[in-house]
Amino acid sequence: MTDTAPDLLFDLTLTDEQRMNRESMQRFAAAEIRSRAKPVDEGTSAAQDFYPDTAELGLTLLPIPEALGGAGVERSPTSNALIFEDLAHGDMSLALGSISPMAFVNTLLDQGSDAQREKYLPLFCSGEFKAATTALLEPRATFEPSAPATTATVSGDGYTLSGTKAMVPLGMDAELTLVAARLENGDNAAFIFEGTPDGMTRTAESNMGLLGAQLATLNFDNVQLPADALLGSGSFDMQRFIDLSRIGICALAVGTCQAVLDYVKPYVNERVAFGEPISNRQSVAFMVADIAIELEAMRLMTWRAASRAEQGLDFHEQAYLAKIFCAEHAMKIGTDGVQLLGGHGFCREHPVEMWYRNLRAIDTLEGVASV
Repeated sequence: MTDTAPDLLFDLTLTDEQRMNRESMQRFAAAEIRSRAKPVDEGTSAAQDFYPDTAELGLTLLPIPEALGGAGVERSPTSNALIFEDLAHGDMSLALGSISPMAFVNTLLDQGSDAQREKYLPLFCSGEFKAATTALLEPRATFEPSAPATTATVSGDGYTLSGTKAMVPLGMDAELTLVAARLENGDNAAFIFEGTPDGMTRTAESNMGLLGAQLATLNFDNVQLPADALLGSGSFDMQRFIDLSRIGICALAVGTCQAVLDYVKPYVNERVAFGEPISNRQSVAFMVADIAIELEAMRLMTWRAASRAEQGLDFHEQAYLAKIFCAEHAMKIGTDGVQLLGGHGFCREHPVEMWYRNLRAIDTLEGVASV
């Protein structure tokens, strides 16, 4: 027997704290998110009325140092991925909006300067929901995450920001925004600003899914930002930011796909056709089994990438492969979930069609869920 390389191992045993945290997230997802997802998706309830209730979870409070008013819990990509997964089991759309401020805080902790942390992090320690977001994706077919077309040029004592960002969670109401851009010398950078500066416009998007995440397009027409808006020292590790976000996006996919599996299993066992449960048909049973197999592979790839990130190991390859695999199989699981319900899959009384529409976004999302 050959020895297993140590850097290929990762421990799947959750800590007591992670288990307790998962129980809390799962209860909230079942009691609050699941019950409100459909009304928000159908437009009979407003998402902005839901998000203040997520403050009780303390998502942004946990990793913030005690000196700045937070809980001082050491940031854990693995624990964060579990949070994203559990909330998405309730609904991916509301989960994305709920964790958007947390993703903002994670990026600020990861790459911000001490002065920026001292200025912005206490704003998330009041016990109230603070709408914050990150913007990377751009509305063009040739978009490459590591090379944004949005530009930031030196202008006087600050910078001039120009470009367009798309599918920005909480984009219509965000009080704090982190935007990725490219400097004149070709380096990547990120900028933080409050409110809506002159030259910036917000446009609500009309998409097939993620309706509760309040996605918006942000346009920057020569927006003037001060020098201290530049995140960190100016050297922004774009690839790390993308990879950490991809882990978060994969976790959202895993949670939603788990919801699909949990819904279709009892359905196919209880749905009777031609005198027997439809799960007795091999084509149905094999489809459910494929969902379970693909889901478990998605989860393990996501957890491995998160574990390597937490250990300080290189995790770029693992995050990239997880994103590719989750994007492909999340859409397939969503499609199969609708198919297993037969004609009911087309009916909006069942949530699977909503999960299918949300899962279609996994392949597109970038930079919105940093763990």
